[in-house]
Amino acid sequence: MSANDYLRNKIRPSFLEGLDAEPAPATPAKAEFRCVEPRFTLERDVVMSAELKQQLAEAVAKIEHYRTIYIEWGFAAADPAGKGTILNFYGPPGTGKTLTAEAFAGSLGKKIMLVSIADLESKFMGDTAKNIASVFRSAQAEDAVLFFDEADTLLGKRLSSVTQGIDNEVNAMRSTLLIELERHEGVVIFATNFAKNYDAAFVSRISQHVGFELPGEPERQAIWAKLLVPGIPLADARETLLSSATKLSAGLSGREMRTCMRLALAKAVRIPDQPALAQAHLQDAIEQVASAMAQMQAHGGKTNTPTLEAARTLLGVR
Repeated sequence: MSANDYLRNKIRPSFLEGLDAEPAPATPAKAEFRCVEPRFTLERDVVMSAELKQQLAEAVAKIEHYRTIYIEWGFAAADPAGKGTILNFYGPPGTGKTLTAEAFAGSLGKKIMLVSIADLESKFMGDTAKNIASVFRSAQAEDAVLFFDEADTLLGKRLSSVTQGIDNEVNAMRSTLLIELERHEGVVIFATNFAKNYDAAFVSRISQHVGFELPGEPERQAIWAKLLVPGIPLADARETLLSSATKLSAGLSGREMRTCMRLALAKAVRIPDQPALAQAHLQDAIEQVASAMAQMQAHGGKTNTPTLEAARTLLGVR
């Protein structure tokens, strides 16, 4: 059997293009998953509602006071797997789930390992499940918080009716993840915009589900106060700008508010002689972002990829 024939039996069809043109090079090992030092902490950098703040404080307390709860109080007898903590951050896009995950690690004094779907993807059969196992080993060795974004792709429902070989691998990938979650003694955070797609087996293993919502008026004012950094020259009083922007930005996420500030500053810097941020710049920027959002929704906006199709994409089937 030739090398090309061998590879045809091992590589997914979507990756076969060009195989006959030149010999396929040896496949390098998957890059090591890296941990990074968090840039944020919950107390300093995250604007939270009172409810969200309480939920995260309880999650931190369970981790920091593990010895008291599980050893001194003896709760380990009833919850032997309690050393691991699995959090699920769910809610609309732009509400701060990724920022909060990094800040959560920062508040714990731990590194964070940020894992994307692309990090796990492999064109070789079976390697995606191996990469999942590898990332858990790496996080355990570094005592790092393990963060998975777009988790609905990973935590979707397992397939009861298997119609092709790739469906078997989807199930194998999710089974591997279930096993790793059972074994892991560190902190894992999942984030999703589509928690309804989760398999019940994953839902029951999550220690705490933490909901993220669009910011209310107090949170919007606090976000604008952070965005309006001291070095920005102002054409109107700071309090006037904060009050106006807070009222006008109802219904926007924190990410969208940051986009508004970027646009407003671009408008302000173009003023000849003495550029400064004015109320009109913020109003125009907010209206521009809100209008663009409305137009996108009118044209269908972004729709959720069906969970099975997303999983097949993760595994290399296009």
